[in-house]
Amino acid sequence: MNSNQNILVKLKQASFSINNKWLVKDVSLQIEKGRIVTLIGPNGSGKSTTAKIALGIYKKIDGKVERYTNKVGYVPQKISIDWTLPLRVRDFMVLTESLKEEAINDALSLTGVKHLKDKNLGDLSGGEFQRVLIARAISKKPELLVLDEPVQGVDFTGEIALYKLIKKISDELNCGILLISHDLHTVMSATDHVVCLNGHVCCSGSPIEVAKNNEYKALFGEQASQILSRYEHRHDHIHTNEGEIKKN
Repeated sequence: MNSNQNILVKLKQASFSINNKWLVKDVSLQIEKGRIVTLIGPNGSGKSTTAKIALGIYKKIDGKVERYTNKVGYVPQKISIDWTLPLRVRDFMVLTESLKEEAINDALSLTGVKHLKDKNLGDLSGGEFQRVLIARAISKKPELLVLDEPVQGVDFTGEIALYKLIKKISDELNCGILLISHDLHTVMSATDHVVCLNGHVCCSGSPIEVAKNNEYKALFGEQASQILSRYEHRHDHIHTNEGEIKKN
């Protein structure tokens, strides 16, 4: 029974192994409506594995997984597409399931790419394609949205714009989002809770708490210090319309 109606998924000491090798061990986290939880960590740290446990893709696990919704949207890290096919965005949206035109338009509008509906996928930029993937994942208004490295193939400016979009989606749909990223810097302003993984939970908390954590610093080294200093610089003052700087 779910005593908190906002909880969508809860992992309690969840562990998963293949051929007697632990991919993740003793991971605990919960995802709630309207909140963004971000998994960060180096390559091979178990981020995608943890997401698949939360989604129910991996079923034979140790520990406990509680799911309170079946309305799920998912953008995987890799998707196989034959880019030589003349596949339009509108066709891609209904490739695996039927959707009403209104649902297609609403999803593409929310992600800012409705004007690309009749364009071939192969003609899209990296950022445009990621927005189409997200539109497809939210077309049925999921309660839980899982995004595995959604900014891959996108330049830095595009990354910032996509993270702002993800925050907007969370707010407008009131859905919980599990976001996977390798870079805390770009997600700091667009996430509520961070879980740092390296086969297990190294640390978790608000972005600033994780950035200050010694285990996080040990994993990411000098990059961690740079991230923290940039974040604190952005948040210790405001820029007025007159060009003045005022301390918060």
